[in-house]
Amino acid sequence: FPGLADVSISQDIPVEGEITVPVGSHSPDEDYSTLDEPVRDTIMRDLKAVGKKFVHVMYPRKSSALLRDWDLWGPLVLCVSLALMLQGGSADSKDDGGPQFAEVFVIIWFGAVVITLNSKLLGGTISFFQSLCVLGYCVLPLTVAMLVCRLVLLAGSGTISFIIRLIVVVAMFGWSTLASTAFLADSQPPNRKALVVYPIFLFYFVISWMILTFTPQ
Repeated sequence: FPGLADVSISQDIPVEGEITVPVGSHSPDEDYSTLDEPVRDTIMRDLKAVGKKFVHVMYPRKSSALLRDWDLWGPLVLCVSLALMLQGGSADSKDDGGPQFAEVFVIIWFGAVVITLNSKLLGGTISFFQSLCVLGYCVLPLTVAMLVCRLVLLAGSGTISFIIRLIVVVAMFGWSTLASTAFLADSQPPNRKALVVYPIFLFYFVISWMILTFTPQ
């Protein structure tokens, strides 16, 4: 063909090599298996995951960590810890406060389930266990408030003690509410967010009231 002799190929253009069609990116995590992993490594990895979720709650910001990698270990530990600290603190309890543990345990888990069902019925986009995970982890500030209140009560139960406990409980109540809504509000339709936030407010308010009215026997 005339004129082809004048066509030159630049040396910068590769003219040979392999022709491959990438099917999909292969992640090293796909080959990772915990079947042969030592138990110690598994426990440490889970503890680090729980610790990171605690950090997300204490420093609430838009993150999918609580929703993507949900677990119920943290909420279970917080629920048991809070129930143990409240045990025997009921003013009208005549026994050793045994039922108090069951009351706190049932209130936390039953309340979380009711809020989760309410969220799902209103068109929430997160799963059942994701919502339980967030609500359970956000009890952390109130657990800290309970610990502080018990330390304050060791010094006495006067007016100053009550004011200090009131400030701590109100602050941690607001912290728990804001942290939970920061994770759950965006998963709801814009016109129904108030219907989801209100039960969350009541849920943490009941727990806060139990902490504030705690009187050791």
